[in-house]
Order: sequence, then structure tokens, then C-alpha cells
Amino acid sequence: MAHVTEIAPDIFRLSAYNKQANFQFNSFLVRDAEPVLVHTNLRAAFGEIRDAVAHLIDPAKLRYIAFSHFESDECGSLNDWLALAPAAEPLCSVVGARVTVNDFAIRPARTLAAGEALATGAKRLRVINTPHVPHGWDACLFFEETGRTLFVSDLMGHNGDVEPVITGDIVGRSRAYTAAQMTGPMAHSTPYTAQTKKIVLDLAGLEPKTLAAMHGSSFAGDGAGVLADYAVMLEETIGRPMRGQ
Repeated sequence: MAHVTEIAPDIFRLSAYNKQANFQFNSFLVRDAEPVLVHTNLRAAFGEIRDAVAHLIDPAKLRYIAFSHFESDECGSLNDWLALAPAAEPLCSVVGARVTVNDFAIRPARTLAAGEALATGAKRLRVINTPHVPHGWDACLFFEETGRTLFVSDLMGHNGDVEPVITGDIVGRSRAYTAAQMTGPMAHSTPYTAQTKKIVLDLAGLEPKTLAAMHGSSFAGDGAGVLADYAVMLEETIGRPMRGQ
């Protein structure tokens, strides 16, 4: 079963470690009147994540399945979850619904306009459109406003079977991982566009208290400062090399 850790009040990290890849794949459960699963994980991990969710709530009562962009670790088991939870709806960007999800999923997606918030009970999820951050035209991120948790998807990603939450240098970890991914078959997964730095700095303006990372440890503390440092790191490791500087 995936490792379960409460990283913020009623927000749980469900972590499945892939030893061969030396990589954690993390889903998150927002436990509320209308529960939300953020990232389904890979389809092969469905049983593992389902069992972890079952320790916290009845999985059949999930109301939303949220994800940043169309990719296997984001929504590979989406239809398995929709079959298990009859009231559940996919929750994604307008672009994601139009170009992939409404064709792929067994039920149409619920979409939110940029900046729109969805009440799930005591909590509120706001969608932030972040095209090509971390990657994909359809990319968006979700911000839980009441506790100030930002689900950052692949941002801050780093490898290893690491601790659930850190308060230290997560940008340093991500820098090392990002630099190592600049060559080889998985290179250039994160594009650097004219909007990348602004998007990340706008995320910093949300002043999150928790950064819920899909790969590696989550971060608790000054999320705004971390995101500002992360924007600089992306410019240095990806942006400048792409511009030949």
C-alpha cells in the first residue's frame, strides 16, 4: 500500500515508490464533505492508491478527480476511479477537457474558469491555468485556499525515496534533478517559454504554506520564497541554456 502522511489539515500524501526508477509518485487526498483525489497515479498503481484512500474515506464517495495535465501519472487510472466512485467527476483545465479528457474519460470533466474556486465543504479549490508549466498546453495547478496548500504537480520534482515533508532546501534538490535531466531520452520535459518565470512568480504571490509535490518530498514553510527561488533556478538551468547564454 502507498505510504500515507497528513501534510496539512485533512490533506494526505499517498506515496508510491518505484524502486527501478528511484522515483516517488504521489497522489493527494483532500478529505472534506466532497472529497478530492489530486493525481490518480499510474494505472498500474490503482490498487495501491485505492487501498490508501480506503484507510481515510470510502473510495466510492470521492467527488472529484483532479489533475494538472494529461499524462499517465496524472490521470492514468482516471476511468478506474470514475467506475469505482459513481458521483466522481474529472476536474481539469478547460483546454484539458476540450482536447483530451472529454474524449478519454467515461464521464465529462468539470472545468473551472481561470481563478474560479470550487467549495468542497470546509475547503475551497481554486484552479490556476499554467500553460506549459510544468509541461503541456493544458496544464493547470490547484490551490486549496483555506489552508493555503498548492498542488504543484511536477514542479519541485526530485528523485529518491525521500521523506514526506521537508522544511529545508527543496529547490536545491530540484536543481540537481533538473540539471541531470538536461540530456538523454527524457530531456526537455519542462519547456521554458516567455511566460514561465511570470507564471511561477504569480504562484509565489499566492503565498502558499504547503507545496504538495507529485515527485519527492512536499515542502512546508515559506512557499512564496521557495517559488521565487525556483523561478530563478528554472531560468538558470533551462532558460539560459535554451537561449544559448
